[in-house]
Amino acid sequence: MNIKKNEIIEIHVTDIAFGGKGISKKDGFTIFVDNAIPDDIVNVKIIKVKKNYAESKIIDIISPSPFRIKPPCQYNDYCGGCKWQFLEYEKQLEYKQKHVEDSLVHIGMLKDIKVHTVHPSPLKFGYRNKMEFSCSDKRWIMPSEMGQENIDSSFAIGLHAPLLFDKVIDIDLCLLQQDVGNDILVTAKDFIKKSKIPLYGIKSHTGFWRFLMLRHSFKENAWMINIITSKEDKQIVQSFAEELTKSYKEITSIINNVTSRKSSVAIGEYELSIFGKNHISESILGFEFEISANSFFQTNTYGAEILYGIVRDFVGDCKGKTILDIYTGTGTIPIILSPYADKIAGIEIVPEAVKDAEKNCRNNKVDNCEFILGDVKDAIAKIEKKPEVVIIDPPRVGMHKDVVKQIITMAPEKIVYVSCNPATMARDLAMMKDFYNVIEVKPVDMFPHTYHIESVAKLGKR
Repeated sequence: MNIKKNEIIEIHVTDIAFGGKGISKKDGFTIFVDNAIPDDIVNVKIIKVKKNYAESKIIDIISPSPFRIKPPCQYNDYCGGCKWQFLEYEKQLEYKQKHVEDSLVHIGMLKDIKVHTVHPSPLKFGYRNKMEFSCSDKRWIMPSEMGQENIDSSFAIGLHAPLLFDKVIDIDLCLLQQDVGNDILVTAKDFIKKSKIPLYGIKSHTGFWRFLMLRHSFKENAWMINIITSKEDKQIVQSFAEELTKSYKEITSIINNVTSRKSSVAIGEYELSIFGKNHISESILGFEFEISANSFFQTNTYGAEILYGIVRDFVGDCKGKTILDIYTGTGTIPIILSPYADKIAGIEIVPEAVKDAEKNCRNNKVDNCEFILGDVKDAIAKIEKKPEVVIIDPPRVGMHKDVVKQIITMAPEKIVYVSCNPATMARDLAMMKDFYNVIEVKPVDMFPHTYHIESVAKLGKR
């Protein structure tokens, strides 16, 4: 089809791609459109044309899909955080299940796999236990503010505008965190603004305030505040802590991470404890986990209980058997499975995570878990006793093919694969399909109003 860049055309959206963009076909030619859902009829402007597809953006909606709703967040049209708020939640789950099924069929060439309906998140909003807000001296101006006088564009604490690494949307409310978190955000912003100490510039690499991270324990109803600064200034950070703790009794920990590195990552070169404990605690399936400022922990606490409960059910009773957990992180899965196995080994490349895992074992009086520090490709060779069950919980990029080969050579009776990316899960399962049957897959919605979906696959040896 002869489609040109900047052309405006009318299209009927018929599907959603993994990644969240709507799909339309014109004479067999695929057109992707941002912020569109099936059964939308829209006028779009073509912004990019390739050989087999084009990308577009909505100019106006001629006829909205019956599944389109008014998003409750005032920033939804501009923030890249949770772009599916305009899609009914039940439909979000349907499309997420379809993405898992399509990935298995089209990427993994795996047919007739039982994919269960997606387990919904217990909380649709306010589900996140961690929010990270960027500080910037370059504020993204909202379309409604265009042309107004006296707009301060030099102060923003919030979330990045999509595709703009140096501009931040200044926000006072994020519906993904609990209400107290939003109150803390406003108070923290007010203090920082009144301090007259400059925010950090991503391009200039000058300024003091870099990130504001809020962590919440649902079990304790406690909050940790982690303020990331470009240098150490105990006096101003102490004043910041006093202002917050005066107003919020729920705050039990305030940490200051300090970093002069230019990379835009909210982790300090070193850390100072300003107020209270250096951690908060959370409970998952009856076990307690300490969460420090830079620890990895599933961001949807109640969703994590469902996810790990499925892992536990898929593993089953392994009394007298050994389990190997690859990419173990802070040891959450081994600790949860500790009552059901003789011995569990976990492999993790991050030293701090291994220390947290060992500490979590001590705190939970678990003595049948051990953790091996190192790259998975190298560390598997150090496993002395062949495991009967292997659990794989890789990053979004999935597994290295050499790791897949090592697992196949190890030949466990059962594999449980935990995925945050249907595409790489399907690819990895395809590499094992000559040796293992995929028995079933259970998706879990950990991130409502986004296209992301977690899945747990159960594999049995052929």
